[in-house]
Amino acid sequence: MEKTERLAVLIDADNAQPTIVDGLLAEVANYGTANVKRIYGDWTSPSLKGWKEVLLEHSIQPMQQFAYTKGKNATDSAMIIDAMDLLYTGNFNGFCIVSSDSDFTKLASRIRESGLIVYGFGEKKTPSAFVSACDKFIYTEVLRGKMDENEAISKISSNELKQNSKLVTLLRNAVEASSDDDGWANLGPVGSNIAKQAPDFDPRNYGYGKLGELIKAVKLFEIEERPTGSGNSKILYLKKKAKK
Repeated sequence: MEKTERLAVLIDADNAQPTIVDGLLAEVANYGTANVKRIYGDWTSPSLKGWKEVLLEHSIQPMQQFAYTKGKNATDSAMIIDAMDLLYTGNFNGFCIVSSDSDFTKLASRIRESGLIVYGFGEKKTPSAFVSACDKFIYTEVLRGKMDENEAISKISSNELKQNSKLVTLLRNAVEASSDDDGWANLGPVGSNIAKQAPDFDPRNYGYGKLGELIKAVKLFEIEERPTGSGNSKILYLKKKAKK
């Protein structure tokens, strides 16, 4: 039987939008089973009305936290305390922290120190410190795109991709690090190497559904599709193009 990762999903209602909930839970399902789904906020506040309407449908447990002092976020503290309590149970393989707030940077680092994986979810305005503290970080703009095709991120052209020096360097370094003696690299290890270098990398940020689609669009690599030996499935292999 295939092992399913047990995940705790903790949502900061003050720093996340209810429009992401369908895409969020679908994304979480790619990594494991959400055994705990909690959302934190002051539910007496009218600003959280949108969240109230979707909680029951998705079995997300609302955690009440009053704002004791104006300008101080008591919600963050409650969420961090609960996360540590869940961590100490030893019942989880990973955590999904949904917020664009840098206050969760230390929490993400602490969870990873315990050997658990951390998936972060937040808007593109999320501070880099929190993004880097996670094993993988998914920008919620791409999750809203799953719900509404009108909000989907449009594909960036090949010429624009080539001009993105950060992306080009990331891809080239990953292919080189994963290549064999002949210079060919399996797409799977390339993707793993990219994730280690840039937790927030996601081909959907460029308008492409899969890493292979993005790499083909960049047009900087030789590409071969090799049969796996089982059925009609194929594996993509990449090699840096020789400079002319």
